Amino acid sequence: MPLTLRHALDDPPLRQLPAPVGDLLLRLDASPRLAAHLRAVHDVAAQLTDWLTVHYPTLVVDRDAVLFGAATHDIGKTVHVAELSGPGSRHEPAGRQILLDAGIDPYLARFAATHAGWRSPGIECEDLLVSLADMIWKAKRVVDLEQLVVDRLAASSGQEPWRAFVNLDDHLDGIAADADQRLAFQNSYPITAG
Repeated sequence: MPLTLRHALDDPPLRQLPAPVGDLLLRLDASPRLAAHLRAVHDVAAQLTDWLTVHYPTLVVDRDAVLFGAATHDIGKTVHVAELSGPGSRHEPAGRQILLDAGIDPYLARFAATHAGWRSPGIECEDLLVSLADMIWKAKRVVDLEQLVVDRLAASSGQEPWRAFVNLDDHLDGIAADADQRLAFQNSYPITAG
């Protein structure tokens, strides 16, 4: 039996996407592979924000926004399907527009457009965390992105930057250790439905 979008949304072991996101992916007839990817990044974002809550409670982060952003960051690939398996950035503005058209608040829809723009001025901590989750889910380490997060951690906690770096680095190493399982989960679903 082929793995369908419904399987990608429901199969263990990753956390479920927020219900409105799953419903939207069903309405858009999203690729099962895309749904599996969004679940993997969402799961990592939850791990990151859970860790921050415990270890950096003074860092003000809208956890729900980060989780929604991670769950929808690539939704534009429902219309730019070639970008599921190849390079491209057309999905970014398209994703934001899909979310806006679905009645999603611009505050939340922005992540579809900002997840690859973490170097842009005025980027919020939530945007950095979505970008970080989108990298570390597959064990990709991006020093400049991680440094921006370290800077936020050090500023909010009063820690020396080197200590914030060591703490974040250790946590990201732990998340990265499970990348093969997340990649296997994602890659077990077809790019096209049916």
